[in-house]
This record gives sequence, C-alpha cells and structure tokens, in this order.
Amino acid sequence: MAASLALPGALLAALLALASPSLTPLHQAGVCAFYGECGRNPEVNVSLVPSKVPCLSNTPARVARGALLSLLRTVCPELARGDNDTTRVCCSYGQLVALRLSVELSGAVLARCPSCARNFANLYCHNICSPDQSLFTNVTRVTNSSAVPGAQAVLEYQLFYRSRYAEAAFASCQGVRLPATGGYAISTMCGRYGAQLCTAQRWLDFQGDKNNGLAPLQIDFQLLPNGSEPGQGIAPLDAPVWGCDEAPSAEQEPCSCQDCAQACPPVVPPADPPPPFRIGRADGVLVICVLLFASLALAFLAAVLCRRGAAEVALKPRARGRSQRVSDAWQRGLERAFRRWGTAVATWPLPVLAVAVAVAGGLSAGLVTLRLTTDPVELWSAPGSRARQEKEFHDRHFGPFLRTNQVIVTAPGRSGITYDSVVLGTKNFSGVLAQDVLLALLELQEELAGTTAWAAGAGRNVSLQDVCYAPLNPTAPGVGDCAVSSVTQYFQNNRSRLALSAWQQDGKLQGTVDWHDHLIYCVNSPLSFKDITALELSCMAEYGGPVFPYIALGGYRESEYTEAEALIVTYSLNNFPAGDPRLEWALSWERQFLSVVRDFQRRHRHNLSVTFMAERSLEDEINRTSGEDLPVFAISYLLVFAYIALALGEYTAWRRVLVESKVTLALGGIAVVLGAVLAAMGLLALLGLPSSLIIIEVVPFLVLAVGADNIFIFVQELQQQSQQEPGETREQHLGRVLAQVAPSMLLCSLSETVCFLLGALSSMPAVRTFALTAALAIALDFVLQMSGFVALVALDRRRQEAGRFDLCCCCGTGKEGTAGGGRGLLRPFLERCYTPVLLHPLVRPAVVLLFLFVACAGLFLLFHVSVGLDQELALPEDSYLLQYYSALNQYLAVGVPTYFVTTGGYNFSSENGTNAICSSSGCDANSLTQSIQLATRFPNVSYLAIPATSWLDDFLDWLNPTVRCCRIHQSGEHQGQFCPSTSTDPSCALGQCLKKLRRPTAEEFQRFLPWFLQDRPTLQCPKGGLGAYDTSVSMDANGTILATRFMAYQRPLRTSQEYTGALRAARALAEHITGTLRAVPGTDPAFRVFPYTVTYVYYEQYLTVVLEGLLTLALCLVPTFTVSFLLLGMDVRSSLATLLTIAMALLGTVGCMALWAVPYNAVALINLVAAVGILVEFVSHITCAFTRSRQPTRVARAAEATVTMGSKVVAGVAMTNLPGVVVLAFAKARLVQIFFFRLNLIVTLLGLAHGLAFLPVLLSYIGPAPQVPAGEATPGDTVQGTRLGLSNPGFKDTDTDKDKDKDKDKDKGSGKG
Repeated sequence: MAASLALPGALLAALLALASPSLTPLHQAGVCAFYGECGRNPEVNVSLVPSKVPCLSNTPARVARGALLSLLRTVCPELARGDNDTTRVCCSYGQLVALRLSVELSGAVLARCPSCARNFANLYCHNICSPDQSLFTNVTRVTNSSAVPGAQAVLEYQLFYRSRYAEAAFASCQGVRLPATGGYAISTMCGRYGAQLCTAQRWLDFQGDKNNGLAPLQIDFQLLPNGSEPGQGIAPLDAPVWGCDEAPSAEQEPCSCQDCAQACPPVVPPADPPPPFRIGRADGVLVICVLLFASLALAFLAAVLCRRGAAEVALKPRARGRSQRVSDAWQRGLERAFRRWGTAVATWPLPVLAVAVAVAGGLSAGLVTLRLTTDPVELWSAPGSRARQEKEFHDRHFGPFLRTNQVIVTAPGRSGITYDSVVLGTKNFSGVLAQDVLLALLELQEELAGTTAWAAGAGRNVSLQDVCYAPLNPTAPGVGDCAVSSVTQYFQNNRSRLALSAWQQDGKLQGTVDWHDHLIYCVNSPLSFKDITALELSCMAEYGGPVFPYIALGGYRESEYTEAEALIVTYSLNNFPAGDPRLEWALSWERQFLSVVRDFQRRHRHNLSVTFMAERSLEDEINRTSGEDLPVFAISYLLVFAYIALALGEYTAWRRVLVESKVTLALGGIAVVLGAVLAAMGLLALLGLPSSLIIIEVVPFLVLAVGADNIFIFVQELQQQSQQEPGETREQHLGRVLAQVAPSMLLCSLSETVCFLLGALSSMPAVRTFALTAALAIALDFVLQMSGFVALVALDRRRQEAGRFDLCCCCGTGKEGTAGGGRGLLRPFLERCYTPVLLHPLVRPAVVLLFLFVACAGLFLLFHVSVGLDQELALPEDSYLLQYYSALNQYLAVGVPTYFVTTGGYNFSSENGTNAICSSSGCDANSLTQSIQLATRFPNVSYLAIPATSWLDDFLDWLNPTVRCCRIHQSGEHQGQFCPSTSTDPSCALGQCLKKLRRPTAEEFQRFLPWFLQDRPTLQCPKGGLGAYDTSVSMDANGTILATRFMAYQRPLRTSQEYTGALRAARALAEHITGTLRAVPGTDPAFRVFPYTVTYVYYEQYLTVVLEGLLTLALCLVPTFTVSFLLLGMDVRSSLATLLTIAMALLGTVGCMALWAVPYNAVALINLVAAVGILVEFVSHITCAFTRSRQPTRVARAAEATVTMGSKVVAGVAMTNLPGVVVLAFAKARLVQIFFFRLNLIVTLLGLAHGLAFLPVLLSYIGPAPQVPAGEATPGDTVQGTRLGLSNPGFKDTDTDKDKDKDKDKDKGSGKG
C-alpha cells in the first residue's frame, strides 16, 4: 500500500522540479505564495466579473487589522482566529472585497444549504487568504504586471488538497437544488459534465478554469490521497468540512432533505401495484368465468335431462288473480284506445297529417338557435366536476395554460460523426446535429419570427411578438424576447455565432473549436453565461432564459445529448379565454405557423423528416374530418332510405308493381323519423341545451332503427291481414290492425324513452345531452308515427285500393284491388327452414350452451377492455398530427408541466407557514416541496420526473443578506425603494433587506415579495423572480396571497391509461399535502392543494367512467324490465327473459370490444346506451308476440313469435342498420370507424343473434302459460302462423290431430301466411 501511495508523490515531485521552483521557493506555515492585486489578466478576454490577478509574493503573512479584519470575520470567519495581533492573512483588503463578490455569486445558488455554502466559501478563503497559503500552493506561471511596476502577476498556480477534503466538500454540495429549474446547483458549477457526471476533481477544475467567465486565472487542482506527499515542503490542505446534515453554526440549520440525502428520514418506497388476480398459476377471472359457465351449463343440462322423455303438454291457462284482471283490463283498454285512435286518424288523415307537420315543423324551427359544442372540455367534463372547477380556479388566478406550437425535426438514414474536441474530449454527434440542419432550422425560425397573419376581427396583421410568451419582458416584448425553445438558442439564434471558430490551446492539446464544442458545453451546462472555449459564447437563449436539453432535444440515451435523434422547436404563446379578441390573434398566427412549417416540410422532404403541430391543430383536424366524412354519412342514410323504400312494398304481380310499391309511404316514414329527430333537437335548442356532432351522427341512426322497426311491423301486419272482417270498413280495419301492434310499439318506445331519461342522469355533458335528445326523439317518433304515419298509411291504402300508381297518384291501372296478400321471402324461410331447426330438441340445448359461453366469455373479456381514448384515435388516417404524435412518443424526454396549486386561507408569511412549504435549510421534512421531491424518486408510481419549482425557496434565498439580491436605497431620491443587484449606487452599499439570516416577518414578507416577483434575474442575482415566478403568485390589492402554484414535470406519458394514472397519483399526493398544511396553525379548514395540468380536464372522466357506465347501463335496464312487466300483463317470466337477453347481448358486445380493439370511454358509453335501445327493438317485440300467442305449448308459441315478429324485426331493425353501418367503414375518421362502424356492427349482429336465436329458445323453456285458455279468442285477436311446420319433430306435442286441423282451417280462413 505504501508503495502505491509513494508513486503519485514521486510523480508530483518530478513535476514540481520541472515547474520553475523559484516562483514559490518557500513552502512553510505563515508564508504566502502571492499577495495583493496586480491588475487584469491579459489572457482573459471576456470575464463576467473583474478578473484581477494577485502579485507573486512568497513572503510572511500579514497581520489583519481594522477594516480588513472586520471584513474577514464576515467573509471568512474560520480564518479570524483571534484579536488584531494574532490573525494573519495572505490577502489584501481589495482581494477580500473581490472574494466577497465571488462568495456572494456562489451563495446565490448555494445559500439554501448552509454547510455547502460555507464549505465552498472556505475553498476560496483558504486559497486567497490562508496565512499558510504556501504550504499547499505552488505558483507555476507569472507575467510582468502592467498595473504594479516591478511586480509579477500570477497567471497560474497549483493547489494541493487532500482527496478527503475535496470529496467531503463536493459531497456537501452535490445534492443542492435549484428551485427555479428543479435541477441541481452543481450542474452550473461543473461545466460540460453537468450534475450527473460531475466529480470532486471536475468540480474544482471548473472553478479553476480561466475560461469559465468567473475565474481570474488558471488553477491546477491536485487531489492527493492520504499518505501521498508531493515533497519540497508542500502539505496538502485538509481543512475541516461540515457534512450537509450538519449545521455550520448554532444560528444555522443543517441542509434540508431535498438538498442532502443524508438529512432525509428513512423513505418507505410506495407499495407495488397489486399483482394480477390469480388462482394458482391461472388467471383468476378466467377461472371464475369457466366455473360460472360450467355451473350454469350443468344446472341447465340437469334441468333438461330431468324433463327428458316427457312430452310437452298443452299449458294450462294461468289463474286470473286480481293483478291479472287489472292487467287484462289495462290491455283491453290499450287495444280499445288504439283501435279508436287508428279509426279516427284513418277517417280524417289530412287534418291529422297537417297537425303533425305543423307540430314537427314548429319544434324544428328551434334549430335556428342551435349551438354546436365542439370544445372537448365542454363535451366530456361537467361544469361542476372537480377538474373543471380546478381549471377555472387556475385560469382565474394565473391565466389559461400557454398555447404550444411545436416542430420536431429528424434526419432518418443520415449517419453521424465522431468529433474530437480539444477542450471537451471525444463525442458522437447524430446525423441531425449537423451544421446544415441547424442552419435550416434557423432559417425556419427566422421566417416564423418575421411572419405576420391577418386577424379579420381585429382588422390588423398579427406578428409573433403580439402573441408570444415573453417571460422577461411581458409588457413590451420584441421578437427576441419570445420564449422559443430550440437548440439554436444556444447560439442566440445568430448565424454568425453558429459559424464562429477559434484557435484553442488546452495544455499540450491545441486545435480549432467551433459550434460542436459550444454545443457540447451548453447541453451539459445550460445555465452558463459563458462557455470555457475560446469562442467565449453564452449558453443562455436570446430571450435571456436557459434552454434545457431535455426540452430542445429528443431520442438520446441517458445524458448523451449530442447523440439526440430529434431537434424540438417549441413556441409558447399566451392563451386567452373565449371571447377575448386576442384569442383570434393567437389562432391567426397559428394558422400562419402551420402554413410556414408545411412549406418548410416540402422544401426539406428529401433530407429531413419534419412533424409539427399547433395548439389549434387537433380541433382543426377533427372539424376537417367531420366535414370530409359528411358524404359517407349521407351515403349511409341514402342506403337505408333506399332499402326501406324497396323493402316496404309487397308485390303480387308485375302489372301491379307500381300500384303495390311503397316508396311514397317509405319516404313519409323516413320523414316522420327525421322530423322527430329535428323536432327533439329544436325543442332542446329552444330550452338552451347545446348539441354536438356525436348527437347528429348517432341519434338519427338510433331513431331510424326504432322508427323503421315500427314502420315495418305496422305495414307488414296490415299487408298480412289484408282482408277486412264482415261489416268492417277500411278505417275500422286499419284501427283493428293498429290495436294489435301498437302495444308492442308502445312497449319498446316507452322502455327506450325511460331508459334514455335515466341515462341523462350521467355527469358527462355529452352523454347527458345525447340521452335527453334520444329520449325526446324516440317519444316524438312514437307520437308522430301514431298520428302522421298512420294518416299516411290510410292515404296509401286508399290509393292502392283505387289502383293508382305510387309516386304518381294521378295515374293508375284503373282496377281496384286489395292490398298486399304476399308472403315475401323472409317469412317463408323462417317458417320452413330456420324455426324448425332452431327449436329442434337437440338444437335448443346447444343454443343455450353457446350463448351462455358467449356471455361468460364476454364477462372475462370485460376485464381486458382498455379504458381511455388516445388522442390519435380522434384523427383521420391522413392527418399530419399522427406523424407528430408518433415522433412525440418516440423522442420526448419529459412530460407536461404539472402545477400544485394552493388556494386561499394559508399564511405563507408566518414561520410555521413558510417552513411547511419550503425545502431549504430549516424547512419541515414533510413540507409541500419536500413531499413532491420525494415523489419524484418513484416516477413509476407518482408519474413525476422533475421536482417542483418553488417561488418561496428562491424568495428566501433572494432575501439572504450574504448575497446582493434584496437591497434598499438608504438615501437619495430613491430612498426606501428597491435597489437592483446590478446597481452600483453607493446608497445601496449597506442596504440589505435583512441584516441577518432569518425568516422575514409578516410585514417584510408582504413588502418584499412584490419586489422579488418583478426582479429580473442576473449574474449578480440569479434568484430574481421575473419570468420564473411572476405568474406563480396571485395577490389582491392589499398584498394578500389568494393562490400560488408550484410547477413540477411529469415523466413522458403516452397512453390515456398513463394520463389517468398520473392524475390519480397527483391527486393522492395533493390530498396528503393538504392534510399536512391544514395542521399548520392559522390555516383555513377549507384550504387545499390540488394538482393541475392542461390534460386533467380531459382524463378525469376515466377515473369514474367504468363505474358510471355500469350504473348508467344498469339504470337503462331497469325500465326495460319494469315497462315489460307492466305492459305484458305483469308477466315476470317474460320480463326476466327480456332483461336477461339484453344483458347477455351487452356482455357479448363488451367482449367483442376487447377482441376488436374498441376502447371503453365516453364515446363508447354513448353507443352502449344507444345499444340498449336497439337491443330492446330486437327483443321486446318477439317477447310481446310470445305472450300474445294462443298456441298451447311454449315451443309452438316461440315458433309463432319467431316467424310472425322475427321477420319484421330482421327487416325493420337489422336490415335497416346494416347497410348504413357498413358504409361507415369507409369513413376517414378513425373515431367513426372504431366507435360507429365496429361498435354498431357488433351491436346489430349480436342483437340479431340474441333476439332471433337465444330469446325464442329461452322462452321455449321458461316462457309463461297463455293468458287465456287454449283455443279461446277475443274479438280482434288473430292466430297467426299456426301452421309453422308443426309436423316437424322439433314441435311435437300432445295435441290431437283434431286440434291441428282446426288450426289449419283457421289459418286458411284468415288468408295469411
């Protein structure tokens, strides 16, 4: 070990022998190496502070007396060892004044950690003033002084430190934070290495680099381990050092946890997220669903086997209790009312039609007051929601969030280079970090800086400085004051500086330095006012603030910024509330911004990939795609109209095609549906309720499905019962048919109306407005169908019986004839092929098992549906924003800012109040900023990457009397006013705001805070609050703080699930902080802290959308059962069958959403609510037909219901939806493709399958007994479809052949299929 330590000592001795030993011949205690000032250093061209160098003087230390001793006790108290006769120093008063300036500069960023500030000051104190200076100092280079004749000025010297001393001093400062940036103070003091790569040696080397703009001469620091001696009497300095968790004096506190890891209490890592639910090694949900399916299947099969071998007997009629008698009376009353109504309408069709048109037209006139809501905030966030209230509070006190306009430039396929820097070593540069690319980027920025846009409302041209965010000159900004984040800002957006090169000699190395060297330095030390190269350029942006590399660069690994694959240019514009005329200025300039960048993209598409966005881009693209997809929706509706027009007719012979055609009637039915939609929207518009594009797109489809179904049911029933009863008039015949089908239509319409009214209880504005519009439209559709459409049917009946042509009623065959009578194609297929197979004894159990499997699979897949809506899905496939979002997700290194906002009712000026907020020395361990900083240690849980900036911490540092930030004019015309740090007015010399280091009083706090917020940061005082904090504190006219905010940064978030998780985590952290601060004496119980960022208002819905969706859908199912129960004669079995079928179809729909990548969100919820209405149409009509059937067995009744009503449901619901839905697959908007095409197709197909397959089989097992004895009929009742191929073994029952023949005779006599 001794041999290893002797080696570096021997090398140093050799170096000393070569280094002019005559410059410092004496190395002993009490002897100086230099003393006094010998003028400026001729080798330093640009210095940020006076660069006076000492005079060579290897002489005994001088006694410090008077002013020198007094100043020494202030600046270097550790060297003031006694009274006037015993304290010796190696520095003059002038040197000590210069040393005080250096200590003040460092203290501005280090004072928040007293032990670090003291240790760092002691480095300079020992170097400059120690009486034993020569023991650890060796002067190596001098020059003749021009200021002091005959003296030699020191240009370079060596300092010898023990490694322990240097490492301990460095460790005490390594963790000190810069509250304004969230970074580390050491990053500004270690040059090109930054905070991550900084070491004690590199830290000291930067302090001794004459090119750093602060050091007056070159210092070569030699760190020696214990046991290593350089020889020639040199003794390495090994002075005492305070650890960061130690207090330098009794009046001071140790450093805080935020600045000193050793001062932190043990931190318990947050609990890991709960592991997935598993049973053994298998997915727990899957196991439960499999067991559920197995249990249900076994129970069903056991029930079937128990009944095996027993033929189904004719069901006995149910006993007529009081409720049954009431229900029968209700049913008879309904039929009687509809019969009379139908007869009356058929008798006077024209007056009824006129009234219907007048009512619909009058309500539709309200559309002139219609307001379309396109703002996503208004659509998806309730005005009373927490996120909306917090957004309004933030915007009221701090203004709206800045508008972001961004360009991302990459150079795909372009190879990089390896650059050998004379000063900074070897670095790899990516292909995009090339001079021609930087010049092209600079060209774009120059064009944007000079561009203007016409604002029509203001009648003027708008330029960048009219709308840009200018933090350091907000009142009268120029273009250079605009906050533009770009890599070219390291050269102040100046072409000449980008092209600079200079000759550099660094020891034995020499060569040319250029923009590469400056960039390497600046990305590692972005807060530097001067690099260490011969270029001597500043790293600060043109507007005066720093540009952080994680904002301007992307796609790099760790801290290798020069390997970045993307250049990111960000323009921050002021935002304004709606109604402010300046909002038009910003929108106009952004429009021109997009035009300029598109042109730039075209010019450079051969060598660069350029993606971009403006704040207005997303809304522009959504509006564009909505307009471009209108033809798709129009074609969709036209296909539906054409289908209804062709399918509604029933043709018996070619010669009667024009007579039996129903085009006019179909158009009338469609007009009724559209009239209902327009009337509903018009009425709600008159009531002041806004609409949205999603209502215009979804509600007509929904009401068309409901309305078309009713149209087909009524018209086809009328066609099938075309023969009038003896003595029955045409009008009475129409009334009788209406009485048979209207209760079923009422059941569906009433169920859907109540369903949507309950859905309107949703807190989401878009869902609520949709549900109200749908409920009112369906109700109006039923009313108009019972009036206007029945009148149209009556008129069409007259026309057809008169033999007049459709569409041209003035012409005709002149031959009278009865209407209809044909059976079509669908009904015979259902009767002869489909129903016998479906209800076969072997098929029915398989159908039940299949649908049970689908339901259980849907339940399992429900837990795998992604929740959220990625903003990419809202864009068309050809949108330029898709490329931008892809680049953003790939290259962005940091997320959006997150503010922790405090409300009123907190006393910041009290000592307890201050300590519970700040994070510097003396602050509480669980303070607001400390809690946020601890959260950033676990970004995977907290989603926070960079700690919060703290105006209060920087305000306390700004007040520190050891720095020259807060000063007051002591005399003259400005007496009592603020004195800026740059002022050299003598009246400010002793005017520190606080005379000693302490917390300000309440009066001082209120007086000095406005000064701090308007103080521009400078080299002399980098803690000024203008730009960083002037918008972070909201005060009233009396200076009372109404609100404040502390800005942290999230880690990059890429999916809506991550955004939702970030919101949840931030709120949990804010609630914890709120509880802590409410415990501070004097805090208002209503005070709270809440997190805010621009995305929260969009993603808050996903915190509750699952629970709210389940509740909304459950509420929608309640009226389905209730209305069915009441209108089906209080039939529990049929009502439960209806409810079960709809619920199983919904489960299947959700399962298919997971399989087809349809995420669950508010848009999906709207479609699922609409799906309940469509499923009611598929199910309720068949259930109603089953309960009205007079067949003696359940199977026969299910068969009759499937044939008679199934054909109408297929024609009226499924075939009405399918053509329109399929066309939506060709829409450009992926939102339409996913949530309208995919989801509606799933609903239509599953609804059809459950309504026409599962429900008939279910009713054949559990359906109720007939309401009247078999064979009994009431006036107006008809027995339809009783042939139905009942000879098929699947319908075998114990009825006698006589009963069957009787049924056949009835069927023949009725003239129906």
